[in-house]
Amino acid sequence: MSIYLMILIFAVGVVLVVKGGDVFVDAASKIATELHIPKFLIGATIVSLATTLPELMVSSFAAAGGQSDMAVGNAVGSVIGNQGLIMAIAMIFMDYVCKRKDYFVQSLILLISVCLLFITGRDGSVSLAANIVFVILFFVYMYVNVKNAKNAMKEGKANEDENIEQKALGKEFLLFALGAVMIVFGSRFMVNSGTGIAEYFKVPERVIAVTIVAIGTSLPELVTTITAIAKKEPSLSIGNIIGANILNVTMIMPVASFISAGGLKISEGAMTLDLPWMVGITILAIVPIMIKERSYKLQGYLMLAAYAVYLAMVI
Repeated sequence: MSIYLMILIFAVGVVLVVKGGDVFVDAASKIATELHIPKFLIGATIVSLATTLPELMVSSFAAAGGQSDMAVGNAVGSVIGNQGLIMAIAMIFMDYVCKRKDYFVQSLILLISVCLLFITGRDGSVSLAANIVFVILFFVYMYVNVKNAKNAMKEGKANEDENIEQKALGKEFLLFALGAVMIVFGSRFMVNSGTGIAEYFKVPERVIAVTIVAIGTSLPELVTTITAIAKKEPSLSIGNIIGANILNVTMIMPVASFISAGGLKISEGAMTLDLPWMVGITILAIVPIMIKERSYKLQGYLMLAAYAVYLAMVI
């Protein structure tokens, strides 16, 4: 495939992702409003599940092909990029305030997950015990979100015509699915062509994984955040990022480990650079919100600066 065709495919991917993101966020916001569910929970569940599909596909295909660096680098790089770039942008342009009870458990699960990945990764692989804990954390995370969503629906359920509500919801779920499909396919086009462009210029696999592929598969989160900024929906954006990061570790790592015949190996570069930075930037992103129940512009600038330093060290 020529370099010009790869650039054209990349451009098509951009169009799909941008338009899909607009449809996606609009539908998710309306679903949350109709069902009386806090937008943080919508972001942390169905939105994060949909936007994590590109990471899941890329890491799974990479693991099946024996490319551990690509599988691990994509998941870890996405966690770093989601916070150092995407959440940082959200914090800089939006004031995020949320009740601690709405996100404390989710934030704690994220912190535990990244710390566990760092610990198991120091031995050069993702252990079976760690994968079992990841799966348990995944189900705990989903259970807490579903329980909270049900409680919110009971508390806020309005006396409306059920038929009208269901008809409206049916349309929004269709638009939500359409937006998700556009984002996933657009991201796939961008990742494939972006990787091809990088390989054309002889860039190493791990560097491709934690930069171009990780950022490419995180484009749904980025588009969701940019659209949320334009539509003033900070809870939807932050919830999406926290949820996506939890899924990157607790869902993608076990799935990729299961698919990989020889188990997922952690490279020296990942052990010494990627995993420590993942833990550090997660603490910087999450702990202040857990303590103060809000984010700060300064926090966003610090995270963005940390991400820039990380990229400079990788490249």
